[in-house]
Amino acid sequence: MTENNYKIINMDDVEIEQVEWLWEGFIPVGKLTMLHGDPGKGKTMAMLNLIAAFTTGRALLDPPGSPQIREPINVIYQTAEDGLADTVKPRLVAAGADCSRISVIDEGEKMLSMTDERLIWAIRETEAGLVVLDPLQAYLGENVDMHRANEVRPRLKRLGDMAAENRCGMVLVGHLNKKDTAKPEYRGLGSMDFTAAARSVILCAEAPRERDVRVLASTKCSLTYPPDPVAFRLSKDKGFEWEGTYDITAEELLQNTRTKGQKTVEAKEFLAAELPEPGEYIPSAELLERAKEKKIAEKTLRNAMKDLGITSHKESDRWFTGYAV
Repeated sequence: MTENNYKIINMDDVEIEQVEWLWEGFIPVGKLTMLHGDPGKGKTMAMLNLIAAFTTGRALLDPPGSPQIREPINVIYQTAEDGLADTVKPRLVAAGADCSRISVIDEGEKMLSMTDERLIWAIRETEAGLVVLDPLQAYLGENVDMHRANEVRPRLKRLGDMAAENRCGMVLVGHLNKKDTAKPEYRGLGSMDFTAAARSVILCAEAPRERDVRVLASTKCSLTYPPDPVAFRLSKDKGFEWEGTYDITAEELLQNTRTKGQKTVEAKEFLAAELPEPGEYIPSAELLERAKEKKIAEKTLRNAMKDLGITSHKESDRWFTGYAV
């Protein structure tokens, strides 16, 4: 390296810029955002409903058909899990999206990756204000270990540069890991570099004691004061509905998911202690009564039995439970 082969930036020459937001506190413009949660908890549904609002210019938490209050934007939405025709588009239509503003890069002949030039070309061609990769692990590229920082970091750097250069939001949708902790920074699947690289990290999880309610809570917000959690409801009758702000912390949401898993573990430990050797059985009613004494719910007990291959059978007019031979 020669003595002139570098550049120094003097802070006096740096012009201050205000952070722009697609969703204040949650999705910044020109930066990486992580949205993660357990499978089936509504994170993709929430993202599609946000896309519907972005493409129509209505307020983010307003229902479909609400008045336009800002400029609509174009969106690139890539999914490796849901069918475009039978799942994604019906959900977008139900959410009131302007589908003419939503594009998908065709992956029929070649899968897309974070380092794919097609991603840059598509952003520029469509003038996209938002790009969503769902789920992120599908777009890392072949032979990339998402748990290795040295393999993940350059891809995230490229995405971050892409978002900054094109002034678009970049949302990576991912799953939670199975770590037995309620600390948000350790619950994202894969390397910690995903959380480190993102300027905003959002958790999507089920609300305690409300099975139909999901909550979006900020677990990292590097650019402003953390926003209040926002809830939505998923129901058979009305589908998706925003509920507004919700009084809970990300730690409490994670504690809720941890508690569910811990109860199943306790149920399995109970069964291991109470049941005899394979081929021998005890009365099912007696087992249920003992479980109640240990404050183990019947549904939790049956889920644990299913995982362990424990079966029940009827003899005369009584049921018996034990390990299958």
